[in-house]
Amino acid sequence: MKQSKRLFLSGLALSMLLFLSGCVQQKNGVPTGEGWVYKFLVEPMGHLIKFFAVNQGLGFGLAIIIVTLLVRTLILPLGIYQSYKASYQSEKMRYLKPILDPIQERMRNAATQEEQLAAQQEYMAAHKELGVSMLGGMGCLPILIQMPFFTALFYAAKFTDGIAEASFFGINLGKSSLILVAIAGVLYLFQSLLMTVGLDAEQKKQMRSMLFINPIMIVMFSISAPAGVTLYWVVGGLFGIIQQVLTTFIIKPKIRAQIEEEFAQNPPKTLTPSKAKDVTPTASSAIITSKKDRRNAGKQRSK
Repeated sequence: MKQSKRLFLSGLALSMLLFLSGCVQQKNGVPTGEGWVYKFLVEPMGHLIKFFAVNQGLGFGLAIIIVTLLVRTLILPLGIYQSYKASYQSEKMRYLKPILDPIQERMRNAATQEEQLAAQQEYMAAHKELGVSMLGGMGCLPILIQMPFFTALFYAAKFTDGIAEASFFGINLGKSSLILVAIAGVLYLFQSLLMTVGLDAEQKKQMRSMLFINPIMIVMFSISAPAGVTLYWVVGGLFGIIQQVLTTFIIKPKIRAQIEEEFAQNPPKTLTPSKAKDVTPTASSAIITSKKDRRNAGKQRSK
């Protein structure tokens, strides 16, 4: 299930990038000015960068930083909301792990296809009964809303007139900068490491293979991109770290306390409504026993 979730997220992100790239129509690598993303987002952001760079005399490097911070601050509530939803489901799954793990074990050790199917159905029923999402609370709407802004910032930093000829602390914004590439890679790696804080050993092991994917992708995108674009990635990485710190050290502890209080007042129940009784997360045998009782009752009726 966790692998399916990762594949779904990767596929969604790739699909969004392809879709939004098509919205910014280009000819010979230069935007034609057509497409709703360009007209309503890229062009206004380009004008805003020029306003700070030229009208306010701040330079294009500082202008890119300011506009990136403004846009990221504007959509920060969506990012926090997304983090809250995902963290809530993740912490709830962690709390219910002693109940769900035995069912997953039966799925892995099923001797026949029928047994595996029965275990899968029981696993899905357990998720529904216990109120947890198979996708970890990942809602698509916040991601769909944020992606056009990220895409617009990328294109504004890449194609706004004047950026290619400008410099920032001696770095030519029109050419690739290995210094900024290295900084971006380190920032996104640190953000990935922050995501593992507070996880148990098994969860860290599961995430180990995913830790380097995002930093490697950022480095690959940045190493061939002009420094103006890489500067956008650097500011985005710093902002991402701030958001992850809020999630890890403020949001998650509150969610954990909330879930413990919820289950203390209303402990999770078995899957059989007629025989429902309260169980704690440590009493995972309750679901197994309930299923055995149903099987035995079925055999007695058949006799």
